[in-house]
Amino acid sequence: MSDAPKTSGMTRLRNYFLTGFIVCAPLAITAYIAWSFIGWVDSWVKPYIPARYSPDTYLSFPVPGFGLIVALILITLIGFLTANIVGRAIVNFGERLLGRMPLVRGIYGSLKQIFETVLSNKGDMFRQVGLVEYPRKGVWSLVFVASEKETEINQKLDQEGDPLIAVFMPCTPNPTTGFLMYVPKSDIVLLDMTIEDGAKLIVSAGLVAPEVKQMVVVNGEPIEGVLANPSVAALAQPARRSRTASSRPNK
Repeated sequence: MSDAPKTSGMTRLRNYFLTGFIVCAPLAITAYIAWSFIGWVDSWVKPYIPARYSPDTYLSFPVPGFGLIVALILITLIGFLTANIVGRAIVNFGERLLGRMPLVRGIYGSLKQIFETVLSNKGDMFRQVGLVEYPRKGVWSLVFVASEKETEINQKLDQEGDPLIAVFMPCTPNPTTGFLMYVPKSDIVLLDMTIEDGAKLIVSAGLVAPEVKQMVVVNGEPIEGVLANPSVAALAQPARRSRTASSRPNK
């Protein structure tokens, strides 16, 4: 009988530890990544800041994040200057110079196109999440639908009314690497989940799955709800019947 309280106490301690770990681990990792990024930017920017403008000269300890602030100000200033005619002419002149360099031309052009696609609001990024039967029949892989534009690949590989769609199949747990495939549109099963939910599913290796939504009818009106077990509080509780003197059993 003495082992039961000990086991129960150890179980509670383990649950407390796991709960604290789940709360603290994401915060610690996020703080570590942010601190590392700030330190990396400071290591690049601070050496070019004159000593008389650096707060480290007047303080006995280094000021973290000062290089990041300077970098953000410079990037914003460059964007402001590039928005006018003179700045745009200077940028075009620099791009023409880079265009004459064989190796640099390809790298710069590719990087510029990627950044313009990712950061612009043109809607050319991934639009939907889908499934493709890969690498064999009966096995499905998560893909991001990239583009349905008419390209040379579509023209060379005419699918007789079934156009080829560019899809990106990311790797787990690093979604920045993967495979680009052109798949017939009829072979893609489109999903309702968002791009963010798809990325979470890939990074977590399937552990963090998005909630499945279905249409729920409430008071005769269909609404979009989450497919999950309702909470106890949400269930209709039967009305309690007050016990009167007449309902009490006779002793």
